[in-house]
Amino acid sequence: MKIRIRSNSIRYRLSQTEVATLWAEGTIEDRTELSSKTFRYAIESADGDGLSADFRGDTIVLFMPRQMIDLLHDTGKVGFSGNSGDVRLLVEKDFACMD
Repeated sequence: MKIRIRSNSIRYRLSQTEVATLWAEGTIEDRTELSSKTFRYAIESADGDGLSADFRGDTIVLFMPRQMIDLLHDTGKVGFSGNSGDVRLLVEKDFACMD
């Protein structure tokens, strides 16, 4: 999983394996090990009809409705966008890259 943060924008890009894991398990997480802390980023299945996000501890969590996860997994839909307050959110398939 790749994450890009720029100003008030967070973009997640998922491989085929990650989309399948999110669909099957309802959550995926990755991390970057820094010298004194670990920065985590995750996507979790959630109730609701739109994307939202929160910063919990050392983790940015993007909440994605189950219906969107199903569409991402089962169709040719490439991604979803939305806003969480002032933050623009984007989740996309990144199938051109290797797993």
